[in-house]
Amino acid sequence: MEQRTFGRTGAAVSALGFGGGPAGVPNYLVPWDPSQAANQAQVERAIRRALERGISYFDTAPGYGGGISEAVIGRALGADRDRVFLATKTPRDRTGDPAAIRASLEQSLRLLGTDHVDLLQFHGSWYADEDADRILAAGLDAYERLREEGKTRFLGFTFEGPTGATERLTATGRFDAILVCYNLIYQHPGALRNGEAPPETALSRAKSQAMGVATMRTVTSAIFQRWVARVAPEAAGAVDWTGALIGFNLSHPQVDVAVVGMRSEDEVDRNVAAAENPAYRVDMAALHGELVR
Repeated sequence: MEQRTFGRTGAAVSALGFGGGPAGVPNYLVPWDPSQAANQAQVERAIRRALERGISYFDTAPGYGGGISEAVIGRALGADRDRVFLATKTPRDRTGDPAAIRASLEQSLRLLGTDHVDLLQFHGSWYADEDADRILAAGLDAYERLREEGKTRFLGFTFEGPTGATERLTATGRFDAILVCYNLIYQHPGALRNGEAPPETALSRAKSQAMGVATMRTVTSAIFQRWVARVAPEAAGAVDWTGALIGFNLSHPQVDVAVVGMRSEDEVDRNVAAAENPAYRVDMAALHGELVR
């Protein structure tokens, strides 16, 4: 598995990350009961397989099944916890409450079976100005205290799309990483123009601060695959679309890690094969060329 440096953290992480959302979220994309012991055991086997295949970046959150995802990941990693870069989050409704942030992380550490996480992230979606206000007024100070205490090594935030608020958070220089929605059908956060990465994009702003960049919804939450099946059903099975989408994200020069949710050993094997397949890598500058040179 290809290893990349995760921004200014200096950590070497796998280019393909293991997303913990599907492990804990009920019925995400397919019928799924995360409370069933058999389903949890299946995900634990997938995590062990991910370790065998060289995946070292694991991302989860308290909101994924009310802690189920964290507990499953914690059990599966076990004594191998120190082999990985482990990221979790604090809920959006606690961004301005230092006590709630601390309580959330303490619970996450218990479920994950560790004394620290490598990356603690504000779990956001679409940030409004008031969200950034709450984080900058108290939440970020609370994060920094937790880092001083050794309960997390690095700080970050997650977001569905760039706004003025996310630009403000990035510009502080106090965050080490972002996890952002970026994929083939939602390219705006990392848009290229005529082969160049404009400095105004979310990924360019993050890289100007030497932040690590991880992508979520890497395979479009199956939206692209469903679209192909509807408009060109004859093409739906002709290409490994999930593999191609993983390769698209990993081809972006500003992306460090492409996070993909997985529930089974078979999914792990397919996704690792896609991440390692040079046929799915493209020259992004040439792909986005608009002017004849």
